Amino acid sequence: MTTGVRRRMGVDERRQQLIGVALDLFSRRSPEDVSIDEIAAAAGISRPLVYHYFPGKQSLYEAALRRAADELAARFLEPLEGPLATRLLRVMGRFFDFVDEHGPGFSALMRGGPAVGSSTANAMIDGVRQAAYEQIITHLGVTEPPARLELVVRSWVSLAESTALIWLDGRRIPREELEMQLVHDFGALAAVSAAYDQEMADIVLRVLSQEPADGLFGDLLARLSAFGPDAPAVPAQRLPRP
Repeated sequence: MTTGVRRRMGVDERRQQLIGVALDLFSRRSPEDVSIDEIAAAAGISRPLVYHYFPGKQSLYEAALRRAADELAARFLEPLEGPLATRLLRVMGRFFDFVDEHGPGFSALMRGGPAVGSSTANAMIDGVRQAAYEQIITHLGVTEPPARLELVVRSWVSLAESTALIWLDGRRIPREELEMQLVHDFGALAAVSAAYDQEMADIVLRVLSQEPADGLFGDLLARLSAFGPDAPAVPAQRLPRP
């Protein structure tokens, strides 16, 4: 009978293990509530050994943030195939998968957590937003985005982020509905901008020409048409107060 022998890890392998353990703990609890002792215990090593690889909790926290940021940015990668709205819906599905899996970690990444004021952490967050922006611009097939298009895309990325943070606080709306709503939000933001600018109108018309009539943007138009002059009257109790 033989007994298992613990394999000695190399420096980089051990660092990656500690980052993974820390990210898992940070994803389940607020980072400020996770101690170095807990990280060491979860990794199966001593507290001093953690400090051998990382000078302190802050550096380990930022390393975990870096991994989370890289993974989150990768969720926006999508093949340039099929209608834009369908692609955006798949992206939102992967985005909310990440949010669902790493609730407190996602909040810490976006809000800064104990790393508020850290230029490193802020740069990571900006990097995620920039990666998302560049991916959407690529899917729109625009090499030199006009100012209004940049405003629309960056506003939408910010909206997706804030929507996810609000959703985490109670998860009161089914995430599938929010994923579709965010796709519709993108179409609505672009359409409003197109009403003020011919260049944006050309981009929107090109996108819509590639969308199926029964697709997600078609669904948005159908939902909006319910508010038209021939739509059924809205019950009085549902009318907004003046």
